[in-house]
Amino acid sequence: MAIRRITLADLAFGEPLRWDIFSTPSASRPLLQKGQVLAPGQLDDWLAAGLYAEASAPVSVLQSLNQINRGLERTLMDLRDQGGADRELRAVAAELIATVERGGDVALAAIFLNQIAGAYAVRHCTEAAVIACMIARAMGKSAAEVLVVTAAALSMNVGMVRQAELFQNKDGALSHEERALVRRHPSASVEMLRWAGVHDEAWLDLVLLHHENEDGSGYPAGKLGDEISQNAKLIGLADRYCAFVSARNYRRSLLPPQALERLGAGNEMPYDQIVLGHFATQIGAYPPGTLVRLENAELGVVSHRARDGAGVGVHVLRTADGKSPGEARERVTSEPGCAIAEALHEDHAKLRFPMKQIWGELASL
Repeated sequence: MAIRRITLADLAFGEPLRWDIFSTPSASRPLLQKGQVLAPGQLDDWLAAGLYAEASAPVSVLQSLNQINRGLERTLMDLRDQGGADRELRAVAAELIATVERGGDVALAAIFLNQIAGAYAVRHCTEAAVIACMIARAMGKSAAEVLVVTAAALSMNVGMVRQAELFQNKDGALSHEERALVRRHPSASVEMLRWAGVHDEAWLDLVLLHHENEDGSGYPAGKLGDEISQNAKLIGLADRYCAFVSARNYRRSLLPPQALERLGAGNEMPYDQIVLGHFATQIGAYPPGTLVRLENAELGVVSHRARDGAGVGVHVLRTADGKSPGEARERVTSEPGCAIAEALHEDHAKLRFPMKQIWGELASL
């Protein structure tokens, strides 16, 4: 039997174990048996020492993102009762980084196709962490730095995670008290993380500064320019971008090209141009998961980012005459007639498909 080491992200508390768990790779008797239900904290000491399970079929990128989001929700919602949040959040961050490395296109598509299930307040942090991780890696940051950036993005809103779901469902403007809570949440998040055992000052600074702006218009302290680290600016951009492409009760989501244009327009506030440039090259106007109409009138979904100077890939789902293609049909937007004419909202495109149809086993549920 092949054995692999497991992490916190592999475990779903309150759900039956999917395999026997062993304390060492050579143990003959399991520590816990398949089907047992775990309670939060039950395996904390064992996880630090190492836990092992049967090396079953690899979890898909889409499954992994959903497991990560469930684990993050449990951690953030129970943060006040924890003392080991540093270890738990680093484990979640490490799993997210590994997931993005396995399938960045699938991870992006899961964001734009709304395939990460869960409460918006937590899902937003997971999605922003995917973007921040991807950009940080593209910028050549060290593995340790990427881990801290990802952990900070995952935990940036813990100071208002419970209230944020109420804000998301409001039809009208926030009250004065609610706006004050929003402006206070970076400081509140830092206080909660310290209480729960996070003492990495680089991590805490990113959480504290992720809503500061170059021109001093941000919060909580109105920092200016170089007073804000590049990594904090990166997380702030990922946070805003993911907010743009998510629907609200009072507005529909922005389409990806509109979201990128809004970040780059500079008409609201100046952004770090180096970081913004990496958004343009790594995410692009039409990231995977964007529903599009091509110049030849075919409808489809962007399947992969640009490669080797060619255009993005598009999986065709409707032919020019409105029919489903008989077999898989891939276009590259640099080919004649295959440039993207427009991005489409889901209700406009009227395309229904499982992600596995486009990205195979990496996107299976």
